[in-house]
Amino acid sequence: MAGHPILDDAEHDAWDAFVTMRKALDRVLAAGMRDDGDLSEAEFQALAALHAATDRALRTGELAAELCWERSRVSHLTRRMADRGLVERTERADDARGTWIVLTNPGRRALLRTVRGHTELLREVVFEPLGPEGLARLEAVSRTIAQAVERSGRAPGAGCDGAATPARRRAAS
Repeated sequence: MAGHPILDDAEHDAWDAFVTMRKALDRVLAAGMRDDGDLSEAEFQALAALHAATDRALRTGELAAELCWERSRVSHLTRRMADRGLVERTERADDARGTWIVLTNPGRRALLRTVRGHTELLREVVFEPLGPEGLARLEAVSRTIAQAVERSGRAPGAGCDGAATPARRRAAS
């Protein structure tokens, strides 16, 4: 029923199930990050990007690109994280292009504590219930939807999936 102005029953049921699952998963994952590492999801994402980067450091603009965020959002977040000792914000004499965000040892420890719990939780509530076939279907469906969103050109930050950002390329080499 392409083009019809309202969802049919099957579309509505599928969408409702997806939204319900996403909200429940977001809640349980956020609680786990708080419990395991005292991190918000945003802090977790930033620390993970820094951990993957060469020298565990990125310029503010690189971190913004990695996370698909505005530079101002990254600046505010990293100031709060620096106040907590998770990162350092530094200027480098050999690079005047911007502030560098550097992962600290306390930030690395918080990330690693959170990753362990996060991995266990993902296995418990997503991967084990799905099994290998369900996992393959989840990956295929997720890629299909991500590609459709990209093709639509309607998403802010279209093309911003983090797959080929400088930090990921450096971490992979």
